[in-house]
Amino acid sequence: MWDLYDSLIEGIPPDVRAEFFACGATHSIVVADDGGVGVSGALDETWRPPLLTKKEFGMPLRGLAECVKSWEFIEAGLGLAAINAWYNGGDRLRALGIAVSDKPFAEDRASDPFIALQNEIRGKRVTVIGHFPYIDRLFAPVCDMSVIEKFSPVDGDYPDQAADYLLPESDYVFIASYTLVEKTLPRYLRLSKNARVTLVGPATPVTPILHGFGVRDLSGFYIRDAEAARNYTLTHGGNIHKTGQKINLRRSAGGAEGEG
Repeated sequence: MWDLYDSLIEGIPPDVRAEFFACGATHSIVVADDGGVGVSGALDETWRPPLLTKKEFGMPLRGLAECVKSWEFIEAGLGLAAINAWYNGGDRLRALGIAVSDKPFAEDRASDPFIALQNEIRGKRVTVIGHFPYIDRLFAPVCDMSVIEKFSPVDGDYPDQAADYLLPESDYVFIASYTLVEKTLPRYLRLSKNARVTLVGPATPVTPILHGFGVRDLSGFYIRDAEAARNYTLTHGGNIHKTGQKINLRRSAGGAEGEG
């Protein structure tokens, strides 16, 4: 059950350090000593004590990343942010052919999977896990769309239990990256083995490792302004999306194709 998580953790070199980390009201952030920055949304749910009672600046990034396996979800979010600080770092993304830059923020509609795949999902059976903004306008008119939303459902959304019935019958599945924190992603991937799966959200680790577990497309986030991202985290204000750019990694017949 932990294979996906262990693969992500083991891909982080043991000598990289967590230079800074913090948990805010809406998200967590980790800055690695090689300049990589990662974020994750904050899920304020707890069943078990934290895995690590002592976390210090300068600790191994891999050690902090292991917290993603925690059942204390604030700690697990910090672990996922540590994973993203490695995989979503600029050098790793450029090596995958993803164009990242230091240009000022601009909304990139072409890098939004809910826009880029509108024509492809036309007439298909689509399940979205997480009620993302604008999907009612972008997807609902062109496909047979079902939405599973467990935190803030609206009229017409399905509960999590419906995943066992909806996902095996879907052609396309879009899964929010917070499912890595709450440990439901492996189950959703097993149920979606007949669908084209996209993992979506700023906390998505953009790495081909996830292709091996059934994720076809990855839509994540690269932070180019670490200082602004830190300030937004600590002050619980501002738009974290203005600190970077959306990035994508799609698996094709010839291998992985990066976009940014």
